[in-house]
Amino acid sequence: MLSKDKIARINELANKAKKEELTQEEKQEQQTLRQEYLNNVRKSFKNHMKGMTVIDPNGNDVTPDKLKQLKSKK
Repeated sequence: MLSKDKIARINELANKAKKEELTQEEKQEQQTLRQEYLNNVRKSFKNHMKGMTVIDPNGNDVTPDKLKQLKSKK
C-alpha cells in the first residue's frame, strides 16, 4: 500500500498541474509516483482475483482456466 504522504504528494502535484506548469523534475516525480500507485493497484486487484471462484446458477464451478492457473501459482 502506498503511504499517505505519497498519495498526498500525487494529489498536490495534480492540483499544481491544473493551476500552473510543472517543472521537469516535478513531472518526472509525478510519473514515478503514478506508476508506483498503478503497480500497487494492479497487485491488489490480482490478489483479489486469486480469491474468487465463479459459480453458475446450477452450483457448478465455472471459474475460467486462466484464473485457476493464477490461483495454483500461489
